[in-house]
Amino acid sequence: MLSFVVLGNWTEQGIKNVQETPDRIKTTRSMIEKVKGKMQLFYTLGKYDFVMIVEVPRDEDIMAILLCLGSMGNVRTTTMKAWTETEGSKILSAKHP
Repeated sequence: MLSFVVLGNWTEQGIKNVQETPDRIKTTRSMIEKVKGKMQLFYTLGKYDFVMIVEVPRDEDIMAILLCLGSMGNVRTTTMKAWTETEGSKILSAKHP
């Protein structure tokens, strides 16, 4: 599985309809589960309104899901690909070309 950290903010439309957020999250989770992925969601204070940790099988899966969510107009996201400590250690200790 590939891991991603998704930082998100509500748009003006999204905050106007903030009470619909639980249903929107159910839709997001369903999209991720459809591609055999999983998600953890944290609502946050500060620069971002929420953080999601998402695991999906392919880069294309997260891209398609986030493009679909963005097109709905409620959120804007910034996404970072992440590696576990074990995965990162292998990369960092590998012989470089």
